[in-house]
Amino acid sequence: MTQVTFEELLDAGCHFGHLKRKWNPAMAPYIFMERNGIHIIDLNKTVAKVDEAATAMCQLAKSGKKILFVATKKQAKDVVAELVAKVNMPYVTERWPGGMLTNFATIRKAVRKMTSIDKMMVSDAYKSLSKREKLQIEREREKLEKNLGSISDLSRLPSAVFVVDIMKEHIAVAEARKLNIPVFAIVDTNTNPNLVDFPIPANDDASKSIALIVGKMVDAIEEGLNERKLNKENNVEEPEDAAEDEAPVENEEEENKDERKPRARRPRKPIAKN
Repeated sequence: MTQVTFEELLDAGCHFGHLKRKWNPAMAPYIFMERNGIHIIDLNKTVAKVDEAATAMCQLAKSGKKILFVATKKQAKDVVAELVAKVNMPYVTERWPGGMLTNFATIRKAVRKMTSIDKMMVSDAYKSLSKREKLQIEREREKLEKNLGSISDLSRLPSAVFVVDIMKEHIAVAEARKLNIPVFAIVDTNTNPNLVDFPIPANDDASKSIALIVGKMVDAIEEGLNERKLNKENNVEEPEDAAEDEAPVENEEEENKDERKPRARRPRKPIAKN
């Protein structure tokens, strides 16, 4: 696994933090110094944290698990979408749909609706619709594709979440913490690194900084996927939890429905008349 170097982080501007008056005291261990009212991040600690996060990412990918990337800020969305698409991992770059993790079954219904629209658009019934009705269906399809298209292959909850800015994506972080899903994140000097499991202290506003760190995470995932592929070719047994992760969430919903079925009532005994 190629490790990130101090020089790469320096060239990408990862060391620039926020103004001193905006700092979060919890970030004190990762701050090197203050210059011209701006905090400078200790890149030596960034190197260690990037390597730690990359190793964990590699192991997750090797186990066949999915990692959800969240980056809706303007300077990160295009970079993240381009990099993450290479390893076929789910990502959210437009808007975080509230309850995406805590109410995942509802999100899956919206994804299935998108699939049903695709099937309808190639049927004969669609051709007989009026121009206005076709336009409404196409607009609804475009809206679903924009918000949920990148997670259409996510059949169950992700095993981990990677967040670019935990201040902006605080809802995503809160949902992941509620479900005990590990959170990887780029943390700047104005954030609380204690909210995530794998904090990476770095500039979360510069596109070069984001591209460098996300790129290292994607490289680690790619390495894990390649190792998984080799293990399959060599008939190496996979961990038990990896097989569990591939089970679709719809099966769980059907099981839960069966559990919620009301019990059959016993027939009442006839009341004896005097």
